[in-house]
Amino acid sequence: MIGLDKDGARWVVTLNRPDKANSLTRAMLGDLDDILSEAAREGIAALVITGAGKVFSAGADLDEAKAGLATDPVWESVSGRIVALDALTVAALNGTLAGGAFGMALACDLRIAVPEAKFFYPVMKLGFLPQPSDPGRLAALIGPARAKLILMGGARVSADEALGFGLVDRLVPPDGLMEAADELAQAPLAATRAHRAAIKAMCEGRKP
Repeated sequence: MIGLDKDGARWVVTLNRPDKANSLTRAMLGDLDDILSEAAREGIAALVITGAGKVFSAGADLDEAKAGLATDPVWESVSGRIVALDALTVAALNGTLAGGAFGMALACDLRIAVPEAKFFYPVMKLGFLPQPSDPGRLAALIGPARAKLILMGGARVSADEALGFGLVDRLVPPDGLMEAADELAQAPLAATRAHRAAIKAMCEGRKP
């Protein structure tokens, strides 16, 4: 239920469980973790993460969440591996982003979304804590108050609001989403791994 398309140093990962709004099981997260580990070893230049159908992901599979998946360390492992890649990482949000799936999108360098997308992270109502790194990454993008609006106020944010907040970087029509992601991948594909890593470090305030 995790699709992987390798085109040289550009990889596209697809959450492929559209009949369940691409809700994530432990097995799917394990597959993602393995793919990202391989991506690091291979030194890929660009990673695009998207979803099948009209929803990016509804977050954790509810049955598995109640059985312990909501607090499983695999979420942190997946987002940590995304952050650590010496590659340009792009979340191509083909639809609504909810719950624990926020982590992988927040961990990406860029987020592009279709205008129909909605954004919410209902941990307050469900009684779960967000994944440990998510609130900090969310606040770094949109500020502490807006992070609380989503995490504590349970706000459902439209794509236009998300763009204004800085949660997403660009809105793209559905039929042009993957083309837009591919366009962003072209410059990293033309660079060396060391060059990519240096520029990424500088953008993040780290020594290259």
